[in-house]
Amino acid sequence: MHSPLAITAQQRLIFLAYVAPFAVLTLLFGLWPILLSVKVSLTASASALKPDAVFVGLANYHAVFADPLFLDSLRRTLVYTILAVVLNVGFALGYALLLNSPLIDKGKTVFKIAIFLPVVTPDLAGYVVWRFLYDRSFGAVNALASALDLPLFGGLSSPNTVTLALLVAELWRHAGFYVIIFLANLALCDKALAEAAALDGANRWQIFRHVLIPQLRPAILINSIYALIQFLKTFTVIVVMTKGGPADLTNFVSYYAYQLFDQGRYGEATAMGSVLFACVVAAALAAYALGNRRPQ
Repeated sequence: MHSPLAITAQQRLIFLAYVAPFAVLTLLFGLWPILLSVKVSLTASASALKPDAVFVGLANYHAVFADPLFLDSLRRTLVYTILAVVLNVGFALGYALLLNSPLIDKGKTVFKIAIFLPVVTPDLAGYVVWRFLYDRSFGAVNALASALDLPLFGGLSSPNTVTLALLVAELWRHAGFYVIIFLANLALCDKALAEAAALDGANRWQIFRHVLIPQLRPAILINSIYALIQFLKTFTVIVVMTKGGPADLTNFVSYYAYQLFDQGRYGEATAMGSVLFACVVAAALAAYALGNRRPQ
């Protein structure tokens, strides 16, 4: 007698029929380009895009890691990613908790639309607006600072403020996605646990730390992994707003590889891309392992 949960051959075929188109698309437009990129990274740039490409082994990787500009770019990319992940996930968590609290009773829909609208706004349009907002001559940020008798903001042209300027623009662009994930997880949280903890004398911080956060671990994990992938490959905001400046402070790996590719240095450019891809995979796996580790 078969178990009622057993999967029949027909059900398996139906499942494969639904999955097959997405699997084929993933192979063609996901895995295959990655493999081709790795192949190009092992060839000489002059022949990389030709049918009779000359293989040079790991020479491009040696050249990349011997390049101090690439090492600085990789370091800046990692630092920026850490800052962006902490800022975006932390802000999104706070915003979601605020929306889920009684403090905002009316108008929650307006706040949800306001935070999610930038997510569906085209990258190019949004970052162009931010570039004009930061302009030191006629930007709205410095106009407001002047009106309030505050020090002028250096914006994108100052080494002291360019990272902050990018982080704020990226926060505006991406935080809404993470907020939606947190709100979905908050809707599944068991409120009875928080009520029971409050009856036992736990304060708000204890309830947040020991009751709410463990229930939000799946959302924190998903958002952290997605944010790591998103910010490690930061590119569009750099192209639109800084072009890697000032003084190469925002010349992250993706943009540096793009510059080399534009110069015809295909082998080194794809080697940088492969290194960045390895960093993305390693960071995602590390975050997944850390997020799934059972609390002591």
